[in-house]
Amino acid sequence: MAQEGVALTQEQTAAYLDTDADVTRFVQGIGRPRELAIDTEGASFHRFVDRIYLIQLSTRDQHAIIDPLPIGKIPELGALLEDPKVEVVFHDADYDLRLLHQDYGWHVTNIFDTRVSAQLLGIAAFGLGALLERSFGLKLDKKFQRADWSLRPLTAGMLDYAAQDTLHLLGLRDEMKNELEKKGRWAWAMEEFQRLEGTRWDPEEPGAAFLRVKGARDLSRRELAILRELVTWRDSVALQLDRATFRVVANDVLLEIARTAPSNAEALGTIKGMPRGMIERGANDVLNAVKAGLAVPDAQLPKFPRAARWDKDPDFDAKVGKLKAVRDDAAKRLELDPGVLCSRERMETIARALPRSTAELEGIPGLRKWQIREMGDQFVAALAGFKVAAARPSDSPYRD
Repeated sequence: MAQEGVALTQEQTAAYLDTDADVTRFVQGIGRPRELAIDTEGASFHRFVDRIYLIQLSTRDQHAIIDPLPIGKIPELGALLEDPKVEVVFHDADYDLRLLHQDYGWHVTNIFDTRVSAQLLGIAAFGLGALLERSFGLKLDKKFQRADWSLRPLTAGMLDYAAQDTLHLLGLRDEMKNELEKKGRWAWAMEEFQRLEGTRWDPEEPGAAFLRVKGARDLSRRELAILRELVTWRDSVALQLDRATFRVVANDVLLEIARTAPSNAEALGTIKGMPRGMIERGANDVLNAVKAGLAVPDAQLPKFPRAARWDKDPDFDAKVGKLKAVRDDAAKRLELDPGVLCSRERMETIARALPRSTAELEGIPGLRKWQIREMGDQFVAALAGFKVAAARPSDSPYRD
């Protein structure tokens, strides 16, 4: 049931839109604004299959909360977000962009990200709440930070909390852009924002979820086979209940089952953290998963894909050390977090490539032009004394 509006301040109200006609009317009413702030609310903390449960929008003078559950694909909004003449402002755009692509197929263009901006400015506390307090003295209530946005009806307090995510975002965007320009880093930000335009939802490889369980690399291959069966079982239950996987059975519990391979319900019940209700309802399914893992032939036991194995380079650590020294000096000069300036993974790629010029640096995947401008000459100079060492990946992508 639609609500008339969500009170924000005495002067501002966010329209609550839960029909196609409401959304169409709002989008037509705002026309083609120069900037549009947007945020989304998912429920990955609660649900197995995440999707968008709320969309918050703000122009300079109008605010809305869209409930996407009772309405269709919202083509008018998609056209607005994909319009290169409309700057779409996010805070921490990555997951929002993935959900917008997954649910609607939208490819958002002309992005401004206040989180990225803050990192490029060297601001240590770059959460939205911290930035709003820094810029405007505002303190956001974190009461609903872990709320289940899939529930209906949403309370007035939840809607007011959600509206705050875009209410001040355009003002924050103005502050961030002004600071970036003053520091001569606007070109950096534009390069980062353009890279965000390619963010898509990548479907999960079927049957590979067990490899991403933290701690799985410590298991033997037999234990890994059991874990694979257990994760498949848990995912099927989570899907049926539409519940986040950790709310069905926690990862550390699955790991312990994989290590101990219990053969009966009594043994299963001794495992710390195993939900009592799950033992009562699903003990046989869990035990069957263990049996299936134990029955996998040795030749078919799963193993982790491995990173490319490079021919040993005795100077590799020294090269990375030289690059790190350059990066750390630049980070101090620029007052930036070293990891934001250049990650270790990127420096390792540079060390293997052993570029002899900044032109060669430009061919290294992922290395930004602004990073090359700030450190390129020093990177090349730091590696000048090293000889080229052949780096040949192993033919097999799997660990023995």
